[in-house]
Amino acid sequence: MEYVDFGFRNAECERSNVEKKRTFEPGDMIKALTGQAGIVIAPEAFDDIRARYREGRKPGYFFAAGCCHKPDYIGQIPVLFEDGAWDVMRAMNIKRAPDLPDEKKARILKLSTPGE
Repeated sequence: MEYVDFGFRNAECERSNVEKKRTFEPGDMIKALTGQAGIVIAPEAFDDIRARYREGRKPGYFFAAGCCHKPDYIGQIPVLFEDGAWDVMRAMNIKRAPDLPDEKKARILKLSTPGE
C-alpha cells in the first residue's frame, strides 16, 4: 500500500484553522452562569492580568487536576470579571453579552487596561 501525503500536517494550516474555530474572541463581553459580566482576555494581556488580579474560581471555571491553564479560546476561555477576579472558564458556562450597560462595560475595560 502506498502512503499518500495530503499536506494536512502543515503547521501554518493548523494554526489558521485554530484561529478560525475560536468560540470567543479577545475583547468579547460575556456573562457567566452566575450573571456576572466580564471580558475575554487577549493572549498578550493574560500574564499581566494574572499577575495583577486574583483567580476567582467561579462556578464553571476550567479545572483539571495536575493541568495548567492553556487558553485556546475554544474550550478554555480566559475572562476578567467585573469584581477584579480572572478565571479560565469553560466555553459552555459563559455566553456573549453584547448588550451590557455602558457603565459596566467601562468599569470592566478600565480593569483590563494595564496600569489601572
